[in-house]
Amino acid sequence: MSDRTPYIGDPPRRVPTAAELRERIPGWGSDLDPADRPSVPKLSREVGFASGAHWDLPEQQPGAEGRERSIEHAHVTPVFGTAQPLSGLAGVVKRYAYRRFSEGRLAHWMLLVLGDRIDVATHRVTDALRGRPDRVVHETGVRAEVGNRPVAARLGSSRRDWRHGLLDPLVANWGWLAALGGVVVLVRRLRRR
Repeated sequence: MSDRTPYIGDPPRRVPTAAELRERIPGWGSDLDPADRPSVPKLSREVGFASGAHWDLPEQQPGAEGRERSIEHAHVTPVFGTAQPLSGLAGVVKRYAYRRFSEGRLAHWMLLVLGDRIDVATHRVTDALRGRPDRVVHETGVRAEVGNRPVAARLGSSRRDWRHGLLDPLVANWGWLAALGGVVVLVRRLRRR
């Protein structure tokens, strides 16, 4: 019986020595002895390390006023991203999540996810109105499965995810289904008039 058998009640454990580990694993223990670390003279404060920073606390990036931040923090981080500013209904939902709930609360994260879903739906509708709708059939991978026996691959095997096939089209395309429902309601109202 070897010392690597984990499933016995009281396995004998032989802890390898540092020399054995160093011999078996290249680079083992390089962080134990500072003399073995090539970066120590460069990074050590004892030998006059200078980071090149000209500040104790970095200056605040402009535009921090009104930025979303967690309620746990007193201020926004010194540098933050500005590539996708919050806007529309999704922005309102996300700002409420930051203003009202701590990052440790599920409600905070669920509101951020809801804001993302609203943002996706908004962009899908605006893209469709601009004449550039999503290519739903291509993006869901339905065409890729046509020639690869999709039904037999799911039902004739021991795959456990076959139930997802029933809900995946709904989950992936709920925005399109909602938009289609809105168009149907709109057309019905216009016909009644």
